[in-house]
Amino acid sequence: MGAIATTVIAVLLAFAYAYALTRTAMQGKRVFRMLGMLPLYIPPLAHAIGLIYLFGNQGLVTTGLFGVLPGMNINLYGFNGILIGELLYCFPQALVIMITALSLTDARLYEAANVLGSSTIRTFLTVTLPSVKYGLISAIFVCFILAFTDFGVPKVVGGSYNVLATDIYKQVIGQQNFSMGATISVFLLIPAVLAFVLDRIVQRRQTALVSAKAVPLQPKPNPTLDWIMFGFCTLVAAFAVIVLLTIILASLAQVWPYNLAPSLKNYDFSRVGGGGMAAYWNSIRMSLYTAVFGTIAVFITAYLVEKAKGLRALRFLNYFLSTVPLALPGLVLGLSYVFFFNSPSWRIPFTGLALVNPFHGLYGTMGIMVLCTIIHFFTVCFLTATTALKQIDPEFESVSESMAVPFYKTFWRVSVPLSLPAILEIGIYFFINAMITISALIFIYPATLPVAAVAIVNMDDAGDTAPAAAMSVLLVFTSIGAQILYWLVTRGMRQRTQAWLKK
Repeated sequence: MGAIATTVIAVLLAFAYAYALTRTAMQGKRVFRMLGMLPLYIPPLAHAIGLIYLFGNQGLVTTGLFGVLPGMNINLYGFNGILIGELLYCFPQALVIMITALSLTDARLYEAANVLGSSTIRTFLTVTLPSVKYGLISAIFVCFILAFTDFGVPKVVGGSYNVLATDIYKQVIGQQNFSMGATISVFLLIPAVLAFVLDRIVQRRQTALVSAKAVPLQPKPNPTLDWIMFGFCTLVAAFAVIVLLTIILASLAQVWPYNLAPSLKNYDFSRVGGGGMAAYWNSIRMSLYTAVFGTIAVFITAYLVEKAKGLRALRFLNYFLSTVPLALPGLVLGLSYVFFFNSPSWRIPFTGLALVNPFHGLYGTMGIMVLCTIIHFFTVCFLTATTALKQIDPEFESVSESMAVPFYKTFWRVSVPLSLPAILEIGIYFFINAMITISALIFIYPATLPVAAVAIVNMDDAGDTAPAAAMSVLLVFTSIGAQILYWLVTRGMRQRTQAWLKK
């Protein structure tokens, strides 16, 4: 029920927010767009920690700013907390999809509706909704899978409200019952796979709704609608900002809620468990490895699928396997890595024979964490790369082949420069998600190589909520800083490699 409620509310909010950004003439669109994406840089665990300091027993809202205003208790620990936390987590994911869907429209359809005297509501129902129905369906499935399989938010604010993700964690970490954890994982996997398959079936029926003669829609000023949407976007963005500011305030307070004087003592992680600053630097190192090796693996795989000739069945199988990770919950993926890599040998059923596991050496190393993270986020990056490669005319390869130019030269001199924006986007996507992911790593990280996201879990388990908030702040600003650095560094590279677009 929690995943369904989260999906419905998150998609509705994201649709309205994206509609305001793409279909109205309200002021501040660029700012609202950046603020709408802000939760992407915050780990789900940090969302939950922020909610504790807002709506927990000693939260700002619960106590009415410590007695200044009337307090309000929303009974955070349980369904309410999970719902709000998952909304923060899923909203930006749905927003990205809805902005894309609403941006692709033909203004001539609206002109025709206006000429025919169609009312605003009827135009919305007969033109706007049909044009974005596939985007809505994709957003629904993405939000459902994320909310159903997320581990971080229920772990912190779930209370006695059990969900499958936390049950797996309790069985494996709390009771060391890997068999029961695997059994529960199957139940977690089934709805996610079904949602993924249904989404693929629906997407196959999608047809182009924007022709080559389409006219871009230019929103016309409508003071009433513009101000309504401005107010709505302000409320949504303000909530996301307040949660982040609350996390920052909690990380700086000496003793919440008794002494709120600013102090950096919570950033001294040597006083608490979880791995300290070593965990933070391990996360940066793992994220860099993931970004570099993941981007290389994704782009080469996409190139072989899109540009290679022959072996059609093998290419189709490669495409299918590249999209499967989207349906795999992080906890299930991490647990499967434990079973696959931990065993030094594989027994052959009914034979009494065993084969040496050549991958056993990866277990307990940085390599297995990098590999697991790459696979976890492989699908989105793969689809980004294939989309970029599809836009490159196949004649480049045909001409190169006719001139006896080796394929690797065409790949390096043509495909890579033309696809550079997509390659850079893939790299930053891998880095940011590797910094904040938790579910895929919680079972496989070695004790000698803790990472920051896992450190937050361990701090929260130990009752060190303020240091957990401090570590969350470090992750948030590292991710935002990486995004800003990416924009600055790649601006010149884009201008050089994409100069052909201006000719």
